[in-house]
Amino acid sequence: MASSQNVTVLGGGSFGTAMAKVLGENGHTVHFWMRDEQQVEEIRTTRINARYMPGIVLEGDIRPTTNLAEAVDSAEVVLVAIPSKAFRSVIRDNSASFKDGQIVVSLTKGIEEHGFKLMSEILLEEIPRCRSGVLSGPNLAGEIVNRELTATVIAAKDPEVRHAVQELLGCEYFRVYANVDVYGVELAGALKNIYAIVAGLASAQGLGENAKAMLITRGLAEMSRFAVSLGANPMTFMGLAGVGDLIATCTSSKSRNFRIGCAVGHGKKLEEAAKELGQVAEGIYTLKLVREKSEAIGIHMPLVRGLYAILYEEASIEAVISSLMGAIQNSDVEFILPRTVVTP
Repeated sequence: MASSQNVTVLGGGSFGTAMAKVLGENGHTVHFWMRDEQQVEEIRTTRINARYMPGIVLEGDIRPTTNLAEAVDSAEVVLVAIPSKAFRSVIRDNSASFKDGQIVVSLTKGIEEHGFKLMSEILLEEIPRCRSGVLSGPNLAGEIVNRELTATVIAAKDPEVRHAVQELLGCEYFRVYANVDVYGVELAGALKNIYAIVAGLASAQGLGENAKAMLITRGLAEMSRFAVSLGANPMTFMGLAGVGDLIATCTSSKSRNFRIGCAVGHGKKLEEAAKELGQVAEGIYTLKLVREKSEAIGIHMPLVRGLYAILYEEASIEAVISSLMGAIQNSDVEFILPRTVVTP
């Protein structure tokens, strides 16, 4: 374990809380920023973030605050766990607080609406003097806070960034692997949320294990095809950030996106399901952006198109499934057969 450092976590949601807990238990001083003064006071007095992690006590030197500038100025490394819709505004409004060469790592699995920008791209645009990276993987926050075995991926071009994050977060139950494909790791983390909603729908409809396996693997084919067309390394999707994260979120009721899909599959409207969840399910926003982008660049994504029809065009789940099953049977694994070849 690394010697004690000052680390800042921006965002008091479930994953930000989970990372603050790991850092605190690893002996680091954690400046834990959130907007809500009541939330700050609650964590300060009870050591519990009741809304997002009820019953979980945050051990160690954790310092909740609403003063972002002070929190950032105190830190050698900043972890950003802010929902994608607010990500740029928070970074931009506080850009002067970040220091030259400071390590800033995004934990957010989402895409910005305007310009189809990933969070790492926002960091490069708003605070180019900082060294940035992305943390992503099969990381259900509810398991991490219970110290269940978990692995993640730190992606960064700068080897010092990768090493620093591995040293900060690595412990007996949390293993941190490294990758240089920032775009691929980050895009995989955003895209899998779409397929977690699909998996939730399938579960609610009572589809069998064969069907669920088909949906997960076809989802992997779609997301890798899309990401590689935008410059990602296809091998990234064989790792924790790709297939690992996809499996975790498509098979677990702990996944927010899976639960949204489940609720819709049981007949609830999307707005009602999202309201009941009470937390941000990034897949809802990502779906719209990916459908629009895939059509603009001509990438075939039938699961994305089908889910969009169900959530936003009132198509019946049965009709979409029937349409998917009636489509051309093309190659099984991306990048092996050209898409013009139909398998017998």
